Amino acid sequence: MMLIPCPWCGPRPRVEFTYGGPDPSTHPRPADTAPLDVWTRYVYERDNPKGEARELWRHGAGCRQWFVVERDTVTHAVAASEPLPGVEDPR
Repeated sequence: MMLIPCPWCGPRPRVEFTYGGPDPSTHPRPADTAPLDVWTRYVYERDNPKGEARELWRHGAGCRQWFVVERDTVTHAVAASEPLPGVEDPR
């Protein structure tokens, strides 16, 4: 079973979480006024890295917070997790 370490709730089963895409600091959201082709690439065209990746996850069955997970996409081994910048402990 894959365990994801929530920064606030600790290690929990993967089924409690939702994947949210690549880390927003490495894959920034376009401006609201960006052309449609820029938005299309942002939403639909994703890299599929093999190896280490930083990803956005949400703990939907727990604290409901978004955070960043560093994991290996081949082995699913999680190296670290951290809150998004500026997000405080929700407890």
